[in-house]
Amino acid sequence: TPTDVTQSEAQLAAGRSQELAAEATLTTTRANFRRIIGNEPEQIAPASPVDRYLPETLRDAADISLAENPNVTAAMYGIDVNFLNVKVNEGALFPTVTLQASVQKSWQQTITSVQQSGASAVAQVSMPIYQGGTEYSLIRQSKETLEQQRLNLEQVRDQARADLVTAWGQLLAGKAQIVSSQSQVSASEIALLGTRKEAAVGQRTVLDVLNAQQALVNARIALVTAEHDRVVASYAVLSAIGRLSAQVLRLATPVYDPGVHYHRVRDNWTGVRTPDGR
Repeated sequence: TPTDVTQSEAQLAAGRSQELAAEATLTTTRANFRRIIGNEPEQIAPASPVDRYLPETLRDAADISLAENPNVTAAMYGIDVNFLNVKVNEGALFPTVTLQASVQKSWQQTITSVQQSGASAVAQVSMPIYQGGTEYSLIRQSKETLEQQRLNLEQVRDQARADLVTAWGQLLAGKAQIVSSQSQVSASEIALLGTRKEAAVGQRTVLDVLNAQQALVNARIALVTAEHDRVVASYAVLSAIGRLSAQVLRLATPVYDPGVHYHRVRDNWTGVRTPDGR
């Protein structure tokens, strides 16, 4: 009927619109890939999850996250820095010892040569008594900052645990969605086959066949989306426990080691050249 033809044309226009939107998304994704990776995507293959690098239970993952998460590690180092800052400010109250020494030797050319030698040493001890209370206020301030950093560590740990639980839940949900989407695809395929057979004997219209095809396409899209979310969730869990690195994933790429640069410059008392020759 003309109504069926019009509805089919509307679905065709909607499908073309979705196709154009998908192509625009693909172009944007390729540009982001080029920006992050450095080359154009070639030989694209479906990604695989990294479950083999994940702990078996959520409790084990939480223990690893509280010890190896980069944010937690940074907060722990922040406590060490603030603790040393307290010691530095307390050092302003300690006495200062200054030692100066000098040696002199001279000759006077007269009828007889006269030689004179002299040496001196001066030691000075100074201790601050009261300088307006600045040192004491800095000490109190640094101690309060240290306590603040300790509270920040607890907040970072809670956030790391929350991120891990969220990612773990998304991973489990992704696995369940894949199973459900696979069942949906199988049912949609059977429904499409039945609709075509019914249309061949006049019990279904072409629009019914198109609707069944659209339902199958939507089911396949849901399956691909669920597989994508499952892979991303596995990487999110690996990142939450602090093990998302090239070493763990065994990537064929050079790994930057800051310790190498540190050991090259730690004993350089002079010079302005960097280890790479600049």
